[in-house]
Amino acid sequence: MTLILNIVSTFTALIFLTSCNGQPTKQQIDVMKKVRGEIVSELGSNIMVIYQDKNDVYWFGSWETGIYKYDGKELTNYTTKHGLPNNRIDDIQEDESGNMYFTSCHPRSSIVKFDGNAMTTLSPVSSNDWQLEETDMWFRHAYQNEKVYRYDGSTLYELSLPKPPNLPNPFEIYSIYKDRTGNIWFGTNPVGVCRYDGISHEWITEDDVTEFRNEGANGVRSIIEDRNGDFWFNTEFRYSVYDSVTQRSDKFYTRHESIGGLDGKKDSYLDEYLSTVKDDNNDLWFVSYLDGVWEYDGTKITHHPVEDLSKQIALFCIYKDNRGDLWLGTHENGAYKYNGSTFEKFTI
Repeated sequence: MTLILNIVSTFTALIFLTSCNGQPTKQQIDVMKKVRGEIVSELGSNIMVIYQDKNDVYWFGSWETGIYKYDGKELTNYTTKHGLPNNRIDDIQEDESGNMYFTSCHPRSSIVKFDGNAMTTLSPVSSNDWQLEETDMWFRHAYQNEKVYRYDGSTLYELSLPKPPNLPNPFEIYSIYKDRTGNIWFGTNPVGVCRYDGISHEWITEDDVTEFRNEGANGVRSIIEDRNGDFWFNTEFRYSVYDSVTQRSDKFYTRHESIGGLDGKKDSYLDEYLSTVKDDNNDLWFVSYLDGVWEYDGTKITHHPVEDLSKQIALFCIYKDNRGDLWLGTHENGAYKYNGSTFEKFTI
């Protein structure tokens, strides 16, 4: 009897939701538009970003094949066929309600909100409303401009980052980082690093974060705080900001010599990195594009080659998941996971 009543109730609800002329209502259309994605057997080859959400579901953003969702059982692929405006994904974030956000910075900027049912492309509003609220989300804009996005949960504000006074050159924003105090940092190419504390923008424009090499600038692609609270923008120098000595100085930072080249060589090109994380032991892990992963425990540096058929593979990013496990996104070889001694290719 209960089953019959449920069927009748569902049928009655559908009749109620249907307009008098027999056409489906907007509510019915929204239900029919639910995004389901495509079940696939493996990840795409080029994984740019990895994220694990509050429910321990993994999300993999690719260079050209959209988003992959892995719930521990099935791997689901979402592309432009399912509502993405672009199949390249540069960043993945999650809000307090569990909505997912996918950012593409190339060839044009787009931010998609995915609530598990539908994908919505957020429309930005040009603004000078620089604020810093705890629940704000920050997103990168397209490459080759000086803008960022701030999202307060209802409005996406498009903001122009003020130029540093001593380097009025064009720049682009490569990385965004929220520090342990809640302040926001922007890593740029090639004018250095900017901190926004809700009141003012303060710049670090030392040579090591602005210099050009090999007819180009690497830019600040990753920002992290170490076990002592110092900031790392590359491996040549580290910066103290919130320590008592710096608080009494004229500048808002103090610059210290750091570990230099990851390979220990004086004139090394491995003094900059693409991506970094801090593991559960507070060790720093650095990703280079073609020279594997480097671990720094505060004393020594350990090299972790990542190879396929005895050849180093190109890496994009490193990520620490909810359990503390380390993952890599690669240029042509999918995703890798650290097993405690080496990085192994991820397969389902």
